Amino acid sequence: MPAPLPTLDLTFVRSQFPAFDSAADDTHAFFENAGGSYPARAVVERLTRFYRTRKVQPYGPYPRAQAGGAEMDEARARLAALMGCTGDEISFGPSTSANTYVLAQAVRLWLRGRNAAIVVTNQDHEANSGVWRRLADEGIEVREWQIDPVTGHLDLSGLRAHLADGRVRLVAFPHCSNVVAEINPVAEICALARAAGARTVVDGVSYAPHGLPDFPALGADVYLFSAYKTYGPHQGIMLIRAEFGAELPAQGHWFNAGTLYKRFTPAGPDHAQVAASAGMADYIDALYAHHFPQAPDADPARRNAAVHELMRAQEVRVIAPLLDYLAARNDLRLIGPRRAENRAPTVAVALDRAAEPVSEALGQRGIACWAGDFYAVRPIEAMGIDRDKGVLRLSAVHYTSAADVDRLIRALDAVLGGQVGGG
Repeated sequence: MPAPLPTLDLTFVRSQFPAFDSAADDTHAFFENAGGSYPARAVVERLTRFYRTRKVQPYGPYPRAQAGGAEMDEARARLAALMGCTGDEISFGPSTSANTYVLAQAVRLWLRGRNAAIVVTNQDHEANSGVWRRLADEGIEVREWQIDPVTGHLDLSGLRAHLADGRVRLVAFPHCSNVVAEINPVAEICALARAAGARTVVDGVSYAPHGLPDFPALGADVYLFSAYKTYGPHQGIMLIRAEFGAELPAQGHWFNAGTLYKRFTPAGPDHAQVAASAGMADYIDALYAHHFPQAPDADPARRNAAVHELMRAQEVRVIAPLLDYLAARNDLRLIGPRRAENRAPTVAVALDRAAEPVSEALGQRGIACWAGDFYAVRPIEAMGIDRDKGVLRLSAVHYTSAADVDRLIRALDAVLGGQVGGG
């Protein structure tokens, strides 16, 4: 029988983030994590060290350059080991939107003249929707896998219908939406697509903060996420299977085409931020060492899986009272699954009023959050939500405390009015 999962030590967790060092942090509770998480201490320290002592052209024949290059290589190797891929299968870029755009240009050339179709969803952030939809200008058929307009759910029967004629060559979908938040069955979707001869591109931006992916287990051909939403620096990270990466036309300098991680990097990488990404691995390893001292020699993929479980268990415990509170009100619409186990702790609600003034009022009461469409215009419109009013989004991660959620509920009561619903 496996040992029971330990409870996340929130005191230890918060000690790993400079944002929690100051007593001034008590002035607010942070619920804008989906827009960008706090960076881990190791990331901040590595970035600072690089700028202070290694900010030279890396890999040169002198000590500072060699130290800078070694730290960039360390980031690639350690993150790859945690996520179960090779170092060459990780590409760094300025953002996930930029990485997806470059990938789409490669796919555009790959599919040109092939009488092919691609599938996109209307559950996505626009970064993983618009770039693929524009391929219709190249004569590539674009098919939309549509969400349920009430729940925001993506039903697999819709995908099966699109795949039935065998013309689909690529399926782009989110691990979870940044407003619907339901966790999609990535491995099952990827298996369906693969059986139909299609590649898969998974937008993991809204899921990776809740646990870095096990790339082989998911079965995706491409998985993209943002380091700055995953306790790291402002970088986009793209995992791409070597086989698919070699098949796609290179988008970088022609003389770098033989190196997979350079094939889809048309501009020079941000050396300091790539190096600082090793701090993400430092943080995961620190969490593992603190919570699982009985198994110090676990391989990186097992460490990542254990930390993923810790994070998710904490998030489910903490966010459940907020979901209960929101579901009991009759003056708002809770978007996405009702149960915390079925969703990321990114909670969007449509109100009976404009959402932006509500977020401002919450800010005055010590709740850091925001409102708007969050570049998720397609799912918002598909669910019949007034885009001008937008949605109020309250996003947590594993360092969010029960006290933070209690404070949020009290502030919501003050801003929206006391309990008005039932059931």
